[in-house]
Amino acid sequence: MAQKLKQAAEDTKITQVVMDSAHQIWLAGLGAFARAQAEGTKVFDALVKEGEAVQARAGKAASAQMTRLSESAAGAWDKLEQVFEERVSKSLNRLGVPTYADIQALSKRVNELNASVQELVKASKAKGEAPRKPAVRTAARSGKEASSHA
Repeated sequence: MAQKLKQAAEDTKITQVVMDSAHQIWLAGLGAFARAQAEGTKVFDALVKEGEAVQARAGKAASAQMTRLSESAAGAWDKLEQVFEERVSKSLNRLGVPTYADIQALSKRVNELNASVQELVKASKAKGEAPRKPAVRTAARSGKEASSHA
């Protein structure tokens, strides 16, 4: 029986230790709850500020990445466009289609010749001469007359 009493005393001690430990855990929980209530808004505001900072950093990183990607894509499109233009230009050149530069040079030359003709017309009017027919037309008629007589 002595052994049973000894066993009961030990069980009571263990039970008391477990109950004391549970009570301390309960008190720690209550303390954490009280602190969370008191400092909850401060912690919440701090977490919001930290979240905003993280979001700003992530936004900057994403923006930088998008800039790099768009620059590389633009470079690729520019190269593709240049290759396409070169191939089209070569094809049109093979077909004998004049380029924009050819048309501009021809237009400039026509304007220069027109200005020269205008100066000659003014000069001939100033001298009182009647304007002459161009040499090309006379030569063309002479060639027709020669072929019709033959």
